[in-house]
Amino acid sequence: MLASSPLHCQEVTDLPQAHGFEVIGHASPCVIRRARGYSGQRALAVLSHGCRQRAFPGAAFAVARDGTTILQGAVGKFTYDDSSDDVTLSTVFDIASVTKVVATTSMAMLLYERGKLNLQRPVIEILPEFEQTDSRRKLVTIEMLLAHSSGLPAYVKLFQQAKDRESLLRLALQVPLEQDPGTHSDYSDIGFILFGELLERISRNKLDSFCSQEIFAPLRMRSTCFQPRGEIRRSIPPTRNDQDFRHRVVQGEVHDENASVMGGVAGHAGLFSNTTDLMDFSATMLGLGTRLFRPETIDLFTRRQIISAGTSRALGWDTPSSPSQSGKHFPPRSFGHLGYTGTSLWIDAERKIAVTLLTNRTWPDNHSQLIKQVRPALHDAVMEEVLKIS
Repeated sequence: MLASSPLHCQEVTDLPQAHGFEVIGHASPCVIRRARGYSGQRALAVLSHGCRQRAFPGAAFAVARDGTTILQGAVGKFTYDDSSDDVTLSTVFDIASVTKVVATTSMAMLLYERGKLNLQRPVIEILPEFEQTDSRRKLVTIEMLLAHSSGLPAYVKLFQQAKDRESLLRLALQVPLEQDPGTHSDYSDIGFILFGELLERISRNKLDSFCSQEIFAPLRMRSTCFQPRGEIRRSIPPTRNDQDFRHRVVQGEVHDENASVMGGVAGHAGLFSNTTDLMDFSATMLGLGTRLFRPETIDLFTRRQIISAGTSRALGWDTPSSPSQSGKHFPPRSFGHLGYTGTSLWIDAERKIAVTLLTNRTWPDNHSQLIKQVRPALHDAVMEEVLKIS
């Protein structure tokens, strides 16, 4: 069980580019921004303990209720080096597979509302190269890609054979099915690589361009983008000292190797964001603030699917399972998603609560799995304070 002893952190009222800190014992530096009546101390203690245990060098989190941010905190540094930069409230992270919901699924929701995306349409009608020689592939629908029930495998190291976006997509289109379509739910990066390409062909627009214009700009998500440029890269915590594939420190570029070969823009990974922007995004998913989607569209895409028995998957989104990385206090109608770099976004649709956690738990070598303890502990600490339960 992760420790949750009290910490004394600097309190701020706006979003600084950097922050001072005080160290309590051997705790990591930390900073907190909070609404009246909230402390966030238990949440910060969980994350500070995670830093000490080397679950990650640094982390940022935020909590919103009824569309208003009530807690926002940051702990630790970019790396385990004492001279490394502090994580701040505005630090941007590689959000990994949270890309699937913030970008790709959101694009799908907008196209669905505009009558351009038929969920029951066979994938081969948009991606004819997907058909191959397996007759089962004709049965795979767009809905199955979203619900991870297409029969495609979870992950294939396509980057080991591909040299660029086109060659990787060609390989992805040829990946064999491992299950009959619609019979099992197996989370699939390959499915979302194909889904991103499918959306681009339907919209006749690139994924990054569409999301920037149609999602991030309307929601004023100013720190959210694919392919960070120039000096901005240095203000993003590195995710890996990659000595296997890229042979360099990966900082300000996508951690995922398949997405890297695709130029940093893919349906499954590649997006960078911070806690402020993700709280703005969570508000629109709750039908609050700037509204991008109709309530019935949100309900459809976040409702647990019944395509295959026992799945926790919605359309693009996930829902709490048992045990869940969302902890024990998010009700069944909640929805969320995890990211490989140690990121997550969970939204309680009933009580209008959203929690995001951003880390670089993959630094320096992907080995630490302690994030699996930190995530539920953080969510429990947050929900118990917000809901005044124990």
